[in-house]
Amino acid sequence: MHRTAWIFAAALALGPAQAQEPPATLLTAARIHTMDAARPLARAMAYDADGRILAVGDPATLAAQFPRARRIDVGDATVVPGLIDAHAHVSGLGMAMMEADLTGATDKQEVLRRLQAHARTLAPGAWLVGRGWDQNDWPERAFPTAAELDAVFPDRPVWLSRIDGHAGWANGAAMRAVGRDLAGTWQPDGGKILRDAAGRPTGIFVDNAMLLLDQARPALDQATLERALSLGMQAAVQHGLTGVHDAGISLDELRRYQRLADRGAMPLRIYAMADGDAAALEALCRDGLYRHPSGRLQMRAVKLYADGALGSRGAAMLEDYSDDHGNRGLMVMSPEALAVASAKAKRCGVQVATHAIGDRGNRVSLDVYAEALGAAAAGDHRWRIEHAQVLAAADLPRLAAMRVIASMQPTHATSDMPWAGDRVGQQRIVGAYAWRQLRDSGARLALGSDFPVESVDPRLGLYSAVSRADAAGKPAGGWMPQEKLTAYEALRGFTLDAAYAGFAEGELGSLAAGKRADFVVLAEDPLAVPDAALRSLQVRATYVDGQPVYQAPR
Repeated sequence: MHRTAWIFAAALALGPAQAQEPPATLLTAARIHTMDAARPLARAMAYDADGRILAVGDPATLAAQFPRARRIDVGDATVVPGLIDAHAHVSGLGMAMMEADLTGATDKQEVLRRLQAHARTLAPGAWLVGRGWDQNDWPERAFPTAAELDAVFPDRPVWLSRIDGHAGWANGAAMRAVGRDLAGTWQPDGGKILRDAAGRPTGIFVDNAMLLLDQARPALDQATLERALSLGMQAAVQHGLTGVHDAGISLDELRRYQRLADRGAMPLRIYAMADGDAAALEALCRDGLYRHPSGRLQMRAVKLYADGALGSRGAAMLEDYSDDHGNRGLMVMSPEALAVASAKAKRCGVQVATHAIGDRGNRVSLDVYAEALGAAAAGDHRWRIEHAQVLAAADLPRLAAMRVIASMQPTHATSDMPWAGDRVGQQRIVGAYAWRQLRDSGARLALGSDFPVESVDPRLGLYSAVSRADAAGKPAGGWMPQEKLTAYEALRGFTLDAAYAGFAEGELGSLAAGKRADFVVLAEDPLAVPDAALRSLQVRATYVDGQPVYQAPR
């Protein structure tokens, strides 16, 4: 029988009502952690053809309620709500997958070996671009220089982003491509060019100084930029992510996402933030908050930058760095510029999410929020501090009091712990990576990774949150263990609280009737395994709108 005729005959057999309405899907599992306080544990879930949950409960009851449902039994697996990374950079991950990967290089020689291998894949004269170096992982713990790159690449421009994305390492050819004299004493606003005693650039550019090199690079074509988004999203769903808050994208990048969404080529949900007081924010103010009809893409927030990063000593501190006297870091945006942008966002109904790492960066951000929000600080604004990494004791309780969300990344703490105390000293470290203090104060924690600064894998974030230890379980008992979260709190940070931070808790973050069927099938129970096992949870499948967007090879 022809397929069309078979479908028609089947429809007649089902009867008019059933033919018009596609059957539901009934999923059964050993356990479903719903993150819904009304019913935290279940073994069955039914959802309709549009991916909307109809009911959650026990298999027998739901089987009787939906007798014609298509059945999916995942056996002894555990189902949890789709994991949401509350702070990441999708195109950055995709680009990193196409560039030289320097992550984890233990010395400069290893960096150079990797660069030489990658250079062999490039056309003559093409820029050699890479990401992931971290001088804190090297024996000397000192910034590298252009001369070390020039010895191997005297003519090909080389431009390498530090692991945190807040500093870059260039060779002589790349610096010459800038087209202006980089020597002297001048500095770009919100950035720093490191120079030697004679005023010559060493090859290290911090924060806004990186723009000099970024703008000197040949522009990438739209196909490459779109491929970066696709690669980043695919990597995300393979690790159990059903949503990502993309922290700071241009209007052009939003258009690229829109083209993918129009083609049905977005496997997960993107909550995009406009990149500062620029064209994307102007579009939100002019046209209103944006949501794609598919529900896979929206923009209703703006990402601002208070300061730089701790690893490159660009985080703005109230006092000198403990390991670099005279240096208090950088304000990437001045307090005045932050105030102007925040007031503009408030007028336009746009959520503000400000990158703040140092204690001064956090204090300035909170002060700006207090001024911009005024009486509305007690309302449901959901403004956010991205990272909230080092907080002065007096400022820590302000987040809960002002209803500001702490958007934090657990793996930052376990990556930074070998040197963070050296940067800020033993007195200030008490207010650093202070998840427990913030949560107990009443602040809401939305958890993420900041990929590609850290791994895209949320399982590593769950592990870091509960252990505060590295992959080998060191230090024993965890670093500053009083700040640990429970496994439930960590899972909530990647589900319901991340959804709340994106105004989506009515649709996402828990599994309950009326919500979207975004979920992950895990071989193990993340709320029952030992801490160390969280790193190796097996992602069997990732579902968005009730459809598999990733299934592990069998």
